[in-house]
Amino acid sequence: MFHQFEGLVVDHDISIVHLRGVLEYFMKSFFGHESTFRIRPYHFPFTEPSFEVDVTCGICHGTGRTKDESCRTCKAGWVELGGAGIVHPNVLRHGGIDPAAYGGFAFGWGVERCIMVKTGIPDTRLLYSTDIRILNQY
Repeated sequence: MFHQFEGLVVDHDISIVHLRGVLEYFMKSFFGHESTFRIRPYHFPFTEPSFEVDVTCGICHGTGRTKDESCRTCKAGWVELGGAGIVHPNVLRHGGIDPAAYGGFAFGWGVERCIMVKTGIPDTRLLYSTDIRILNQY
């Protein structure tokens, strides 16, 4: 099971700078000012260029280690939230929007991943547990 929330912006002169600004605003507002994020090149069919969006792990706080072992949640300090990118001109065209005059960016992130990072839940499967004692901790 997977839940996702999405965002789409279409306007004049939209660029990756705008996308990064929205990502940073969300990350700092939702996860806290100490959190960091990164974007990595990836391929998604409706955006070009496309990126995967990662945020520092809420369990190990970006170190990749808990106590004396590797973090089981992230393994390397980062948790992938989802994807983002600049809307492909063909997508705009099929939506009746002139790609010569307009551009846009889009993103889609996993709701469970965001909750996991924010609250420190080590495994998203716990969110679907029938044990109310687990859910009451968060």
